Amino acid sequence: MSNTKRTNRDVLAKGIKFLLVAMPLLIAGPSVIFSAFNNQDKPLYIPILIGGIVVAAAAIFFIFKGITTLMKALFD
Repeated sequence: MSNTKRTNRDVLAKGIKFLLVAMPLLIAGPSVIFSAFNNQDKPLYIPILIGGIVVAAAAIFFIFKGITTLMKALFD
């Protein structure tokens, strides 16, 4: 009888899904922030900037959640 730990494939897939969600957000967040800073004279500057910051924060959250889920799948 072996006592080796196995990788939980369901949790691993969940972690990869979190990272896949983060990929487009990693591109969209800085792009929206850059667009907002290039149009500071427009009336929608502040809402677009806030939206870009929220998207960038969501990317950071999904990266953190994905990496912690991967670590849980591999080492738990």
